[in-house]
Amino acid sequence: MSELSPRLARLKFRAWHRGTREADYMIGCFFDRFHAEWSDEDITLFETIIEEEDVDIMGWALGTMSVPEEYRGPMIDRMMKLDYVEIPRD
Repeated sequence: MSELSPRLARLKFRAWHRGTREADYMIGCFFDRFHAEWSDEDITLFETIIEEEDVDIMGWALGTMSVPEEYRGPMIDRMMKLDYVEIPRD
């Protein structure tokens, strides 16, 4: 496993420290599953998206809120599949 760049390490931390467990799993698992295949443009988009409120990001991913025009595209489409969320069951 290769070490993350400082930029990606910051994003990983931010993705996994959202404020609620639900958002941590949704956004953190999304980052873990897909960041290695992202272009610089994708990384910049993710940096912007995760500055939004958790309820908005989760609403877009769950399809309960419409996605703002600036975020519509492959990243949010992929997030909406929800097949990347891994919830540990103790």
